[in-house]
Amino acid sequence: MTPRTLPSPESKIHVAIIMDGNGRWAIERGLPRSAGHRAGVEVVRRVVEAAPGLGIATLTLYAFSAANWSRPAGEVRELLALLEAYLKSQTAECAARGVRLTVIGRRDRLPGALCAAISAAEGATVCGRGLHLRLALDYSAREAILRAARNVPAGRSLSSAVFERLLAEAESGPAPAPPVDLLIRAGGEQRLSDFLLWEIAFAELAFTATLWPDFTDADLEAAVREFRGRERRFGGLPRRAAS
Repeated sequence: MTPRTLPSPESKIHVAIIMDGNGRWAIERGLPRSAGHRAGVEVVRRVVEAAPGLGIATLTLYAFSAANWSRPAGEVRELLALLEAYLKSQTAECAARGVRLTVIGRRDRLPGALCAAISAAEGATVCGRGLHLRLALDYSAREAILRAARNVPAGRSLSSAVFERLLAEAESGPAPAPPVDLLIRAGGEQRLSDFLLWEIAFAELAFTATLWPDFTDADLEAAVREFRGRERRFGGLPRRAAS
């Protein structure tokens, strides 16, 4: 197996974020949970704007998991409506700033209006090269891996590259994204919640107690700076021990 090349400190990176804590943020303030979700959308706008300047080339945000369907129907409708509104309001700005927006996850269970907004956003931003923004909607990594495995052609040699293409198809993505370099989870929990399980195999993990609506550009910058100070060995020895 060819050794994996370590990225330089200045390299472009893929950051994935689990945006947790919207509901708790609202409850702590005596507000309805929907207020927390609306506040969280504002943070998404700021993070997307800040990402390219921090060397982030791909940003994947966990917006709505397959498990979220178990929430109260009213909250689910509110979340999906907010996602639709975000796409409609931000598509032109993303296109103007060179942000390519794509959605991964199932679409067959999403409302038709949301699916139309997704298609319009993806089409309008397809030429973006400044940042690839991926929103995970109705997403489950385990389900995607299972669907990809079911589509392995009989008798075909299965390399990582082949499987990654099948996984991208199972996730409804346009093409395989680069592996995740840094996974950030806001909200204080320390679990992966079925998010990008294949893509984060060698990712660095960062957990913060900050609830997502309180997450700032400075928090993102601090996480990226701390990440760039880590030595990523991908199973090898530390540089000092290897020399």
